[in-house]
Amino acid sequence: MTLQHFLLSAAARTLSLKAVFKMGEDAAYETFRQMRWPETDGEAVCPSCGCPETYNITSRRRFKCVGCHHQFSVTSGTIFASRKLSFTDLLAAIVIFVNGAKGVSALQVSRDLDVQYKTAFVLSHKLREAMVRETAGATLDGVVEVDGAYFGGYVKPANHKLNRLDRRLRLNQNGKRQSVVVVRERNGETLTFVGKSEAAGVAVVKANVAPGTIVHADEASHWDALHGSFETRRINHSVCYSDGSACTNMAESFFSRLRRAEVGTHHHIAGPYLAAYAGEMAWREDNRRQANGSQAAMVTKAAMDAPVSRAWAGYWQRAA
Repeated sequence: MTLQHFLLSAAARTLSLKAVFKMGEDAAYETFRQMRWPETDGEAVCPSCGCPETYNITSRRRFKCVGCHHQFSVTSGTIFASRKLSFTDLLAAIVIFVNGAKGVSALQVSRDLDVQYKTAFVLSHKLREAMVRETAGATLDGVVEVDGAYFGGYVKPANHKLNRLDRRLRLNQNGKRQSVVVVRERNGETLTFVGKSEAAGVAVVKANVAPGTIVHADEASHWDALHGSFETRRINHSVCYSDGSACTNMAESFFSRLRRAEVGTHHHIAGPYLAAYAGEMAWREDNRRQANGSQAAMVTKAAMDAPVSRAWAGYWQRAA
């Protein structure tokens, strides 16, 4: 009997856009309240002084603190601070975002929600920022796989063969190529780092992997430095992808998702944003067996826990 893939099962579909739009603005607002203040069952707590005694200004969907008289909303001090979209649209954007197995382009989000491309672009990056906070500072242990891959910096070959240069040489590159290093714990979390070379991943592994961990790596010579710190198992990919004692298939699975997102969904990932997209794909890999309703709840909770974005608040105004 052929086993059905999880994404094709009913268990993977627990929330739909239809359900979001049917619930209405009031229900969407209550969802954000519950996510912001789960400890008080949605009752507002002042973000300025922490006082749980507040007035509810229902006409404006704002609150006023009894202690310090500070006025705030359910999104004040979060990554959604100064939002202009309705709560229904915010929740719908999150559902659209998590439903893309290989990511969702900002253009598609802008069309689905009928908002400007700039709005969809910044909102998507705010969600990515909130998602990667879940693994910030994590230490991996047990069995860990490490690998690296290069992205960006494509140099188009000359039209005539005689004019073509060897693009493998650094002299003929444009300096935009970057390496994504993935450190993935089996049945655990995935960490990603962006640098100029894969060799920089050695320091990353030593800083984020606990002593006593079994590390699987490929035949690249820079991983030789791991043998002095960990029990390291190597696989030579020119011979095979798994030999029974070592493999990096889980790390390769991450790169497959990131490559497909780059080529098939976004078509191009600019260098300054590569780390954000890598972090998003790591989150998707770690939560690939979660129902989309659970994924949406996780992203919403992460967004409500995240502080005001310093990278994306007023992004287009700074860029203008």
